[in-house]
Amino acid sequence: MIAESAAVFLQEKSTSAQVRKVSEAEGGMDRALWQKAMELGWSGVALPEAAGGMGLGLRELVLLQERMGYHLACIPFFDAVVALTPLWRALSKTEKGLPVVERLAQSGQVCVLGMTVRGELPKAATVKVEGDALILNGQWSQVGSGTHADVFLLPATLPCGSLGLLEVSARADGLKVNALQTVDATRSSANVSAINVKLSGDAVLIFGDALKQLWAETRNFAAIGLAAEQVGVAERALDLAVEYTKERQQFGKAVGSFQGVKHRAAQMLVKVETARSAVYAAAFIADNQDESSDLSYFAAQARTDATEAALFSTRESIQLHGGVGFTWEFDPHLYFRRAQASSQRMGTVEQWREQIAARLLDEPEEQVAEAA
Repeated sequence: MIAESAAVFLQEKSTSAQVRKVSEAEGGMDRALWQKAMELGWSGVALPEAAGGMGLGLRELVLLQERMGYHLACIPFFDAVVALTPLWRALSKTEKGLPVVERLAQSGQVCVLGMTVRGELPKAATVKVEGDALILNGQWSQVGSGTHADVFLLPATLPCGSLGLLEVSARADGLKVNALQTVDATRSSANVSAINVKLSGDAVLIFGDALKQLWAETRNFAAIGLAAEQVGVAERALDLAVEYTKERQQFGKAVGSFQGVKHRAAQMLVKVETARSAVYAAAFIADNQDESSDLSYFAAQARTDATEAALFSTRESIQLHGGVGFTWEFDPHLYFRRAQASSQRMGTVEQWREQIAARLLDEPEEQVAEAA
């Protein structure tokens, strides 16, 4: 029901014409669509019931993310909802953190994490104490959806030497947000810098080992969520190719009736369904893992399979559209751009494979078997 309702809603509100309008004239964010998505309760799907959410999990977010990718929805759902879910869940368990979640998570504000492109924890920023205030200085590069953020959650080294996550208003004095030109115009990115930004002590949301553990969980969680979006991108690229090859005539027949074209479409379908299976499995593991489970292996498989499916399918879609495949008037290039841009976020395929290979080679065989 979640997937079906999202498909119907986005089919109407995130049309090709609307996506092009927003990406060309509105900086890549459809504010009206974002507000409507909030009214539909999408931001609270995976939030605990104690924080006013539905208490569901990553499986339900994955279904929404697929539709987001399929329709190239110009809203920061991945950065402001999916990637933040582990943080909101962790804060909801504490007396101090619960009001923060209630204030930010479903307020309609765009809150984004100051993470690296690979999803790692930045460590260059610093905080010092002046009287009763905290003074923040530092830089965070290529922050996803940073151009449209209302609130930043920025990691920095605290005076005690440990890393902390700080809530910083996008309108704070001394905070600068420089928009970046992106390959995918349906998404925004920005370099964020802080010069003597004054904050209160309450700005620190979580710190120390708890933050490091949370960040590792967030990277895996977000990687699976992004993989789901890539499945949607790949599926739409396939559908566009099939629709076009059914219409295009050559030698008095539809191009789609030729065996060579059928084989290429079949390869795309196999990629899409393989990636979808990996993503669904990873989401299921994420929702049912215990403390001994290691989500990184499943996140890596979902991330690599989905990235390869999106890249392969969008390229093939352009080829199967023939001479018009790369033109601005046709849609395949929009999905190709999203696939290319997303392939660099949360770590590339090569980086995920290197990470897993290192663990398989370095860790004792028994430990790897238990984690799997």
